[in-house]
Amino acid sequence: MSHHHAPAPQGPQRLPGIRHILAIGSGKGGVGKTTVAVNLAVSLSKLGHRVGLIDADIYGPNVPTMLGATRSPSIIGENLMEPILAHGVRFISIGLISPGDKPMIMRGPMLHQIIRQFLQQVAWGELDYLLIDLPPGTGDVVISLVQTVPLSGAVVVSTGSAVALEDARKALEMFHQVNVEIIGMVENMSQMTLPDGAIVDVFGAGATEQTARQFNLPFLGSVDLDPGIRTGGDSGLPAALAGDATARGKEFLAIAEKVVTRTQELAAKDGVVLEIS
Repeated sequence: MSHHHAPAPQGPQRLPGIRHILAIGSGKGGVGKTTVAVNLAVSLSKLGHRVGLIDADIYGPNVPTMLGATRSPSIIGENLMEPILAHGVRFISIGLISPGDKPMIMRGPMLHQIIRQFLQQVAWGELDYLLIDLPPGTGDVVISLVQTVPLSGAVVVSTGSAVALEDARKALEMFHQVNVEIIGMVENMSQMTLPDGAIVDVFGAGATEQTARQFNLPFLGSVDLDPGIRTGGDSGLPAALAGDATARGKEFLAIAEKVVTRTQELAAKDGVVLEIS
């Protein structure tokens, strides 16, 4: 064998200091994927984990608004960006880099570059969990991700509506094709309790759990439809900050606990023994 050929292209490289990288995806837009990603990040932090969040939703980078921090990241050293810290979560977003309401029009290669920079050129420090909020749908961003770093798994968010679940199944299939394990499914906007205590089933509560069961996947929990979640996101104070004190805070904490358990199970299955408790 001769040794002077061009080196083989490198496969995904572990990021030093980061234990688990989780993608948060959904088949379609409007199911509250970013809301779940932000509140999951806050809940994981409340559980004592060190958490980072990459807002890779190029078309609607809402994470800065939801975390209440919109200043541009500082550059440290040669070309490292410093993540912004909000509510115990270190995050970076395309919205911080192209501020204002200019839409981001991006082609594949450009996208790939940005994803790589967010992973490799941000001073994340030591993290237990790095969550990546994906754009809705399938495609380029996920492929860039799996080529760049090893993912511990993906969380798929849906509502109970048949249309949303049809798209969630496409997301499951996409992760399957690129060999990313599914951590589980979350049902967002599950049901709504009116002031008089009556319960309204807006999008078909419970259907996501049935889908998860059908695919033999864990169901991570559901979050009810609640105006408080939206106002929290709009004001930069995510609902999960309330922790055990509110029903929604409890729901997000319970999902976060399941995510931790399941991620550790998958890591053990892969023979990656990093969990030292």
